[in-house]
Amino acid sequence: MKCVVTGAAGFIGSHLCEELLRRGDEVVGVDAFIDYYDPAVKRRNLAGLDGRPGFQFHSLDLRTDPLDDVLAGTEVVFHVAAQAGLVKSWTDFDGYWTCNVQATQRLLEAVRRTAPGLRRLLYVSTSSVYGRFGNGDETLPTRPISPYGVTKLAGEHLCQAYADAHDLPLVVLRYFSVYGPRQRPDMGYHRFIQAALLGRPVDVYGDGQQVRGNTYVADCVAATLAAVNALPGEIYNVGGGETASVWDILHRLEELAGAPIPFRQEPARPGDQRYTLADTGKLRRHLGWEPCTTLQQGLRAQWDWQKSELAHGSPTA
Repeated sequence: MKCVVTGAAGFIGSHLCEELLRRGDEVVGVDAFIDYYDPAVKRRNLAGLDGRPGFQFHSLDLRTDPLDDVLAGTEVVFHVAAQAGLVKSWTDFDGYWTCNVQATQRLLEAVRRTAPGLRRLLYVSTSSVYGRFGNGDETLPTRPISPYGVTKLAGEHLCQAYADAHDLPLVVLRYFSVYGPRQRPDMGYHRFIQAALLGRPVDVYGDGQQVRGNTYVADCVAATLAAVNALPGEIYNVGGGETASVWDILHRLEELAGAPIPFRQEPARPGDQRYTLADTGKLRRHLGWEPCTTLQQGLRAQWDWQKSELAHGSPTA
């Protein structure tokens, strides 16, 4: 199966590429190395992919570069690329709009022109489309409270419009709080673990009672691959099922550290979700997917990875 993965050098995209190659698929990775965070981190993510049989990589910007040759003959497109994160979306709306909406439109145009044998187009969305309380199934109203969430929901609508007009076999996946090795350095668990390893205080925004349903990256990838067999037009929540507040996570990390972790409280961030927990019943019923990694197992894996990266002076540290 020939697959194109956008955002292939990112946290989730690199894991997805590795699993596709392990299964024997042909993988074409695309990434623009946008400096939302250090591009050296993304290049490090590609270290396990470079030179592997069946893998091609193209450093391309979906917003501006020609895409037809890359997409020609593709059977499955995994559109993972996005400008992610809540905080910067308030100050860099142009960046989020162009990366999450305009880039998606250019990709859709290229797909409909060049991939007549397309089996599935998987658009990776986010629980942020639900807004402050993302607790329920896929029928929950979409009420994003951050510019990031607004642009990701706009991307969903754009994909659905193209699917309707051009008969594209679209499936939408709404990811909930993915964590694990290679997590982006701006994300909460990465910041918490890094501060703990370096003996620095952890920044806690707001009252620390924000609750997240957590999804380990390998479980997220397994759900994404299962969705290749979903019926076109479906939308699925992707979540691991275990919730934890900020304080819960810090207590778990203190167990891993074997010592208290100092913290300092900062004002709440605008657009931050209060409570999220994916109802994944539909994904389980339709595709037989089940998360396999407990929160404690996943945090241990991410802790060990970050500790190793720090010891080796990696740019991901």
